[in-house]
Amino acid sequence: NSGIFLYGNHARELMIKEGFDPNKLYVIHNSLDYDVQLSLRNSLNVSNVYQEHFGNDNKNIVFIGRLTKVKQLELLLNAVKKLKEQGEFVNVTLIGDGEERVNLEKLAADNGIERQIWFYGACYDERKNAELIYNADLCVSPGNIGLTAIHVLMFGCPAVTNNDFNHQMPEFEAVKDGETGAFFAADDSDALAETISQWFSNHKNDREEIRKACYDEIDNQWTPYYQINLIKDVLNIK
Repeated sequence: NSGIFLYGNHARELMIKEGFDPNKLYVIHNSLDYDVQLSLRNSLNVSNVYQEHFGNDNKNIVFIGRLTKVKQLELLLNAVKKLKEQGEFVNVTLIGDGEERVNLEKLAADNGIERQIWFYGACYDERKNAELIYNADLCVSPGNIGLTAIHVLMFGCPAVTNNDFNHQMPEFEAVKDGETGAFFAADDSDALAETISQWFSNHKNDREEIRKACYDEIDNQWTPYYQINLIKDVLNIK
């Protein structure tokens, strides 16, 4: 009696279309260092880390990860420019380093938005990362989102990424449209600007509800405990 463990439902649907037996395909999801992150989460408080840096009360967008081409962060900077032209000002904090940093710094300057972008740099202090994520209003990962989705939802921050699911990492499934984040048309910075604008206009007063929805998504399905229990069930281990 054989079966296959899969990271996501999208992969499962593709395999069913190819003729695999649905009863032998088990979606196990993915997880990070849940216990460490949970103890951090339980110690978090709202702080004014962004107000102090930017000197304003604008909405705060965060990205955490390597600054690489595949992450398509130029789409985010172009969306921020578009929003600015519409009179909508958002702050962006990029937590991470990588070969695209110089290009992104130039793009921010060319777009006239350098005061709205904080190149925070690489940070390996998970307590600091947790504070930055928790106090942000939205994570935007324009390319494939991968484990960034699990990381930010864990600390209560909803995520926006692209809707090209065939090229996404399986973790995009933690993003539930309108609840724990949203999707935009891939490769389109205007569509991204619209999605960001819509998110903030639709979610003016429900930050705590969104935070809880993000927690619930991770706690219920994206932990090592969820994975262990599923493996035990499938293998009939008591």
